[in-house]
Amino acid sequence: MSMDKIKLPEGPMSGLVASAVEYMVDAGQRSVLFLDIMRRRGDQYREHVAQTAPHVLQYSAELVMDGRKLAEPVNYALVRIIPPQGVEIDMKRRPFVVVDPRAGHGPGIGGFKADSEIGVAMKAGHPCYFIGFLPDPMPGQTIECIARAEAQFIEKVISLHPDADGKPCVIGNCQAGWAVMILASLRPELFGPLIIAGAPLAYWEGVHGKYPMRYSGGLLGGSWLTALTSDLGAGKFDGAWLVQNFENQNPSNTLWTKQYNVYSKVDTEADRYLEFERWWGGHVNLNAAEIQFIVDELFVGNNLAAGKIEMSDGKKVDLRNIRSPIVVFCSEGDNVTPPQQALNWILECYADVDEIRAYGQTIVYTVHKSIGHLGIFVSGGVAKKEHAEFSSNIDLIDVLPPGLYEATFEAKGEETASSDLVVGQWVMRCEARTLDDIRAMGGNSPEDERRFAAAKRVSEINLAAYQKFMQPWIKSMVTPQMAEWAQSMHPLRLQYEIFSSQNPYMATVKSLAEKADENRKPVSKDNPFLAFQEQMSKQIVHALDAWRDQQEAMSEAIFLNVYGSPALQAAVGIDPNSAPSRPREMSADHRAMLDKRVADLKSRMGEGGLREAALRALLYVGSARGMVDERSIEALRQIRREHSGDRMSLAEFKVLVREQFFMLLLDRDAALAAIPKMLPDNVNLRRGAFEAMREVLSASEDITGERASRLRQVAGLFGVDTGEGGERASNVAPFDPKARAS
Repeated sequence: MSMDKIKLPEGPMSGLVASAVEYMVDAGQRSVLFLDIMRRRGDQYREHVAQTAPHVLQYSAELVMDGRKLAEPVNYALVRIIPPQGVEIDMKRRPFVVVDPRAGHGPGIGGFKADSEIGVAMKAGHPCYFIGFLPDPMPGQTIECIARAEAQFIEKVISLHPDADGKPCVIGNCQAGWAVMILASLRPELFGPLIIAGAPLAYWEGVHGKYPMRYSGGLLGGSWLTALTSDLGAGKFDGAWLVQNFENQNPSNTLWTKQYNVYSKVDTEADRYLEFERWWGGHVNLNAAEIQFIVDELFVGNNLAAGKIEMSDGKKVDLRNIRSPIVVFCSEGDNVTPPQQALNWILECYADVDEIRAYGQTIVYTVHKSIGHLGIFVSGGVAKKEHAEFSSNIDLIDVLPPGLYEATFEAKGEETASSDLVVGQWVMRCEARTLDDIRAMGGNSPEDERRFAAAKRVSEINLAAYQKFMQPWIKSMVTPQMAEWAQSMHPLRLQYEIFSSQNPYMATVKSLAEKADENRKPVSKDNPFLAFQEQMSKQIVHALDAWRDQQEAMSEAIFLNVYGSPALQAAVGIDPNSAPSRPREMSADHRAMLDKRVADLKSRMGEGGLREAALRALLYVGSARGMVDERSIEALRQIRREHSGDRMSLAEFKVLVREQFFMLLLDRDAALAAIPKMLPDNVNLRRGAFEAMREVLSASEDITGERASRLRQVAGLFGVDTGEGGERASNVAPFDPKARAS
């Protein structure tokens, strides 16, 4: 019946009744259309899991290596992403390799839409590769097997790009982040810059009142429950449990907001919702040995940053062995991997920034203010900003002098200086930081460290008891058929199956949805009943959030009190008066190597020519600012492009930057005093080099203050006039970076 055939009462109530009728028609149609979207979601789920290699990559790809065919078979594969039409790839640029997280859901999220990690890397001209996985692990597969397979994958990528200007940039999302870090510590020679997005590396860290997931291991009595779940799965751990743990962190979104958003915007949200659910519902399995390693060594044991993970060959994982720049991307809005868990491994590995430099390490971090965990590698806005800037400026990151930096982003506008030197819509800066900047974000007290250490000991005791007394009995009872049935009955799988077309009642829903779509009458935005609906939704969200906050506060209180008990700590061997752990001492071998390197650099301070002298001077003046701006690097690139002779490779330039930086760090006065002896006699060449330096230094802002003072000092060393009023000297020959002192 149409609204024009309904006889409405006259008078003041007529408008309200009309609004009610309008709302009821719209709500009825939305309800049917929403149920039909649930039906489509269920059918999509069934189609997806039926595939041999399900993924959500938007891009076409070709198989490069199949991990199942390796000497140690694994369910991982390396594929090359085929650029879409209109995207130009420069084969001489370093390749990007995106490693997807195996955290319960399927692969492909790094490239499931145009505005993604893969999308922005290709837009920046980089060849792209993707490391994904199949739903079921190979028999006997372990985390160590996967690491060795991924090393072979990266070796293959390197062999396919022999002329690339740098080793591959590898992106590790979430659980793939710690896996990439482990591999990079074992095989540092394979990697260019690492981008670690939303990845936990210091698992005990956090602040009181937030991030309750870190208490889960202790509250459950440790990892014995992980072993039990794997045994009930006949040796496999159902990844749906990991996804459910994540969903439990935000019950208002899981139980209400996600579905309500589709219901309230049923005419526009279906495609976006179904696109995400295709990935979120693609649950995968892990072998018992894999998940036990993850929980024991990482989540409960916190052994990664401490350097206590040991491979089968006896080699220990030491994150200080990584030689590639490490970019850490995290968010204050992430309650799964908060900034403390993403960054505080640095505090466990290094005593100060000088020690970071002593290991030749460059660490760049950026902290988003609000984005949630998934948004770090799913959000289109994040892809177009942070990931796009990382891709465009990866060479800048690679040649940064060793140290600790924070990447900041400023929107490019009409008033942006030298805007023609900015790639994209944001200006990226890398600003020097100290370990105190990381400590200021918060972390554990000595009492907290003892609590988590006690939880680790309790976990080890409970796991040993389970393995001795219960595991043999449970393993003998569980059959593969029982495990398969239990997996199919998981609540997360049932929510898809129940609403699929396998349910005969959904055929009626489909028919009603087609009619509702034909006669769709959306409610007007100013309808009072729609406003009431929105208000009710907010109240539901508020109630669920309040319940979550109450549960989290109670969980934290239980954990802190139980594992803070001096009696329990003494019973499991934790000294109640023990001090917090200190950063590990530098090994004797590394110290000997460092001493030899220092002596070598000091002996060569006077060696080199105009190129070395100019770069040394540039680093000296630029370091007064405490940051590096992408515009300065782009200006330097342009100078290199304008030079007609042979250019240094990026790897050679990186070595040169580091040598000159360390010379200044070791003995600045001696390094500067040596510059005049390195310069050619030709004054025009010296002036050209000086003007090139000034062009680079002024690319982002005027040269003032300490930088101006240092530039005048350098002008004296080069024997040139700075010009009046900051003007450039005239009659300057082009800068030849290959010119050397005779």
